[in-house]
Amino acid sequence: MRKQYLAGVLALVVAGCAAATTAGIGDPGSATAPASAPAREPAEVPALSTLPAAAGGLPRVRLVATGGTISNRRGGRLTAEELLAAVPGLDTIATVQAEQFANTASSAITLEQWLALARRIETLLREDAGLSGIVVTSGTDTLEELAYFLHLTVRDRRPVVVTGSMRNPSQVGYEGPANLLAAIRVAATPAAAGRGALVVLNDEINGARDVTKTDALRLQTFASRGFGALGVVDSDRVVFRRNAEGRHTATSEFDLDRIETLPRVDVLLVYQGATGDLLKAAIDLGARGLVLATAGAGALSGTQADGLAYARAKGVPVVTTTRAGTGRIAPPPRPANADATAAPSTPSPRLAAGDLAAVKARVLLMLALTRTTDPRELQRILDEY
Repeated sequence: MRKQYLAGVLALVVAGCAAATTAGIGDPGSATAPASAPAREPAEVPALSTLPAAAGGLPRVRLVATGGTISNRRGGRLTAEELLAAVPGLDTIATVQAEQFANTASSAITLEQWLALARRIETLLREDAGLSGIVVTSGTDTLEELAYFLHLTVRDRRPVVVTGSMRNPSQVGYEGPANLLAAIRVAATPAAAGRGALVVLNDEINGARDVTKTDALRLQTFASRGFGALGVVDSDRVVFRRNAEGRHTATSEFDLDRIETLPRVDVLLVYQGATGDLLKAAIDLGARGLVLATAGAGALSGTQADGLAYARAKGVPVVTTTRAGTGRIAPPPRPANADATAAPSTPSPRLAAGDLAAVKARVLLMLALTRTTDPRELQRILDEY
């Protein structure tokens, strides 16, 4: 009965999508220019889009599966092909090819696999100019970090959509097929181009930079606190209401061809009576950068200032964020008599990540350190992304 009920619900969703297809607008090819094509301004991206019924056929989407709860049924994990088979009616939405990159929990994926995945996605897009977009399935525990890494490293305007599920295929209310359907619809729609990597669950579209997992168990867990979703996936169309700001994807300076490994960056927390010894220990153990989730808008505690001084003496950058969840950390103020147009003569002992979450500041700092260790350049990168 549960399978019949789910199939009925999904059939209604797909039927609505199929009806929207016949009224589609535009040519999917218009949103699938290769990375070398001139970038359009975000304002030119349409806010509303139905799935187009193009003369050349349905939009083409590639599914790259990495595992996670969406695949983790009792008795064995679902493959990429089995995930697609659970979504009826896809042949009226898009032509989808699937490949299995990995099949494990998101927290078990290594940084080396991150690099390999981003390279694989870039290769797929580079070798197929007619591909509308990419969908990546992932576990939800560290999904936001993976999405942001792809946001910074896949240098193409076409959408990379990351999805997953909170319930596994053996549980009542498994939402994997619905989330996968929504993600494929977003990847297939021209309006998604130029918005960076996207996270799609529960029919909401969030930008990779701002989205976070807000609840360990609830289905409605992914949200962009303080900013809101970029758009939604409705039964008749995909709707966008805002753009992803900052540099990303096609405008990113991070070239995967020049990155062999990612440097170690550790995340530490400010709490009452915290000791600077942990900062020192991380540096002594090989950290090339640190992210410090501060109290409030930048407060330290205990002897952490001593740890900052140690980091500065060792030439290890420390990036500050807030542990509060929302809010911006500003760079330290300049002296009153400083030239506003000149670079500071002495870099601050700590850099500021603005409103970027600590785990994402770590991702950005790892990539930034593959290009520079200059504090001024690091702060520029933090400001621009």
